[in-house]
Amino acid sequence: MKMKKTISTIVVVLFTISSWGQSTLIPINIEMSSIHWVGKKVTGQHDGIINLISGALEINEGILVGGQFEVDMTSITVQDLSGEYKEKLEGHLKSDDFFAVESFPTASLVITQAEKKMENHYAVTADLSVRGITHAVNFEMHLVDNSASSKVIIDRSKYNVKFRSGSFFENLGDNLIYDDFELDVVLKF
Repeated sequence: MKMKKTISTIVVVLFTISSWGQSTLIPINIEMSSIHWVGKKVTGQHDGIINLISGALEINEGILVGGQFEVDMTSITVQDLSGEYKEKLEGHLKSDDFFAVESFPTASLVITQAEKKMENHYAVTADLSVRGITHAVNFEMHLVDNSASSKVIIDRSKYNVKFRSGSFFENLGDNLIYDDFELDVVLKF
């Protein structure tokens, strides 16, 4: 009897030790999550939505340690225009001038590092892949309850998106489209 109790105690201790330090993947709710984009040019700006395909945050002992997300680039829509102008800009954003969605229908982001700065607030480094090109991006993430939010600034010129970019062309004047665009991301899980 004493031997069974000792073995049971050892099994419980080993199980407890082996579960320490294990990460948990928390899948996001695609329908409740959103990515709102804003692109700016000399004469104004446009904004819209891009849909998530999948994603999960990786949590270890209550701390963000990673995550991965896939975005449907074919879903890019424009919200500030309507009718013919909306359709024209959406088509242009999907074309080879911008995101080449026929060749690259998805983009992905993989969190490679998350440093807790204060309660529920992290400095994040991630690998962002757009148009088959991957670069590191840095952003802040606020994580509370069943929600995470971030504002991510992306330099499109790093992903070979050249159309009216001052990084590739000179003397664009009022035709210049700024390289940086913003993603306001809200994740629900």
